[in-house]
Amino acid sequence: MPRSKPYSTGDDVLDESVRALLDEAGLDSGDRHLFDMAVSVLRIGREDADRLDLKIVAATLKELRYAFEVFAPHRHVRKAAVFGSARTAVDAPAYAAAREVGAALAARRWHIITGGGPGIMTAAVQGAGRDSSWAVSIQLPFEKENVDSLLAPGRSVNFRYFFNRKLTFMRESSGYVLLPGGFGTLDEAFELLTLLQTGRELPAPVVLFEPTGDAYWRSFRHFLEVELADEGLVKPEDLELFRITSDVEEAASIICDFYRRYHSMRYTGGRLVLRLTEDISDQLLAELNAEYSDLVADGRIERCGPTEAELADDDVPELPRIRLRFVDTHFARLHAMIRAINAA
Repeated sequence: MPRSKPYSTGDDVLDESVRALLDEAGLDSGDRHLFDMAVSVLRIGREDADRLDLKIVAATLKELRYAFEVFAPHRHVRKAAVFGSARTAVDAPAYAAAREVGAALAARRWHIITGGGPGIMTAAVQGAGRDSSWAVSIQLPFEKENVDSLLAPGRSVNFRYFFNRKLTFMRESSGYVLLPGGFGTLDEAFELLTLLQTGRELPAPVVLFEPTGDAYWRSFRHFLEVELADEGLVKPEDLELFRITSDVEEAASIICDFYRRYHSMRYTGGRLVLRLTEDISDQLLAELNAEYSDLVADGRIERCGPTEAELADDDVPELPRIRLRFVDTHFARLHAMIRAINAA
């Protein structure tokens, strides 16, 4: 939505000084985001924020800036976040499973991202190998070990704040594999599903992996069905945001096949645009309009070319596209439509 009032320091002369500083630094003073960040720093300084407030803002900007710098050259490579317990023993079935999942994803030319600690995280890195692994870590008193020695140089980012670490996980990951774990793993599972359910995170495949004979994630799903879905606290389709498996190859296929034909999406011009790796047939387009009409606020799902905004950003303009006026309360159904596009 357009802003009713531009963001500002409240002082026209100071605003011009900000723009002049951006120009002097060789930046685009007309870039709204750069201007807004500079103005925010000035405003929080002028609003008598206390020392802790300033410390949080300063650390957040520094941590995110460094994380963006580290990952930016490698964003063309899809990455899967692997979550699970730091306390899993080396001889546990889940440890072996994490190592095998890491290897299976690396064999498909994916990279993995872990939290950089022991247990499941180390196992996944061992499987994927140093050149296909990343770590976004945070120092905890009971996680003294880390995987840095197993990684290629420059593949680790250490965070002070959990929220920056989680944002980086979501920003850099195109898929998620969760193995059994404690409070932290369940927190990651619920937060991830919440973000996908509400559209605060881009559609992505989620695999809940349990070793053969283990019912960890099936028990989790049973709880969701009985205590949430049956009570109307979530929609039944929300439980389709994830898949449960004990098969390594199936897990890797679920992750990779989500991008067999679907590439990415972007909101522009009041529509949701889905970018595809290949065009779809007229028959499939008709089937999508029939099956997923509940996703369309008005009009139809239709083919389109790149929008002006996408062309300006050189945002994969070469790919075919479809678009719709999306009903933005149906993100689980959007995931289902993407799976239907991939499966056709």
